[in-house]
Amino acid sequence: MRQFNLKVLLILSLGHMTTDIYQGALPALLPFLKERLALSYTTAGVIMMASSFTSSIIQPLFGFFSDLKEKPALLPLGPLFAAAGFSLLAFAPTYGVVLLLVVVSGLGIASFHPEGFKTAYFFTGRQMATGMSIFSVGGNLGFALGPIIALSVITHLGFSYLPVILFPAVIFLLVLGLNWKSIAIPKAQEKDTPEKGAGGVRKIPASLVILIGTVIVRSWIHAGLMTYIPFYYLDHLRGDPVFVGKLVSAFLMGGVAGTIAGSPLADRWGHKNYLVISLFVTSILLPVIYFVNSVALFATLFMLGMVLISTFTVTIVMAQQLLPRNLGIASGLMVGFAIGTGGVGVTILGLVADSFGVPAAIHSIAILPVLGLLLSLILKYPPSGEKSGAAGT
Repeated sequence: MRQFNLKVLLILSLGHMTTDIYQGALPALLPFLKERLALSYTTAGVIMMASSFTSSIIQPLFGFFSDLKEKPALLPLGPLFAAAGFSLLAFAPTYGVVLLLVVVSGLGIASFHPEGFKTAYFFTGRQMATGMSIFSVGGNLGFALGPIIALSVITHLGFSYLPVILFPAVIFLLVLGLNWKSIAIPKAQEKDTPEKGAGGVRKIPASLVILIGTVIVRSWIHAGLMTYIPFYYLDHLRGDPVFVGKLVSAFLMGGVAGTIAGSPLADRWGHKNYLVISLFVTSILLPVIYFVNSVALFATLFMLGMVLISTFTVTIVMAQQLLPRNLGIASGLMVGFAIGTGGVGVTILGLVADSFGVPAAIHSIAILPVLGLLLSLILKYPPSGEKSGAAGT
């Protein structure tokens, strides 16, 4: 029987944080890469699309192989490749090399997540949402720390010192090595997996398709703000890089707080109900950032991140309930494919920025929460026959 193990979940969460530091830092690097290589906004957006495809969209493939058989070696190898590919961007001489290194880093990120989420599942016991939130908050924290760490290194040491950001990966690999035997999935617990996914996905429920669509919209908002806040305040308003990094981190740190606080509320109010409320509040809150400055801007971005990103763990649990026989694929679809399509949204926003300017691109993001809200309202959840009162209706 699965048992809640806080120590293992915290170690896995550390790995999640480490891996996502490099994914979260990439958007903050784009203005510097754009200037160094004389890129357009569209070609800069292609860098994000390449990152999203390799780090996220292909995660269901890694999830499929994880469902066939656990691959614990990916837990250390994923962060290692993520860190190495990102750090070497400091020495990339051409646009092609940048794309290659982004792909290497992205594949490291993609390989860690499905195996990490599946391993975490075995240590959540009956407190699945709470356990998953502990693992997930590491990723949110990594996304939040990534921009400010990268921009601080570049500002204070210079772009060529970017490999300093390898340090978190080294720390995690040491911690993981010292606790490796504790993290191996207990053989006695494998029977608690509803069913191995060796036969593939038998049927994708319509509700899962709608849920994926909702998460795609949320991802477009998330990635759009992360990418165009730096462009807007650096390129358009000529702001200070460290200040811009703090703005992005305020948004992502709000997500950390929301992930911790959101899961208990979702369990109490219902998963679907919480998702609907989150997107409704986001629809109201997002336009406020266009009219405030200074401390009010930091506060608004923090609250926006807290409300929007708080559904991260909730939607993963919903997907696992909708696809219980394929936990790896369900995690890959939510964490990888649906979230990873944010890069596609960034590329579209790049076309808008090139044609109409950066302000038009960042203002157009305000339309997306309404679309996500409409999708969440038509979502049928929990699965038929589910009696859990926490699942929502």
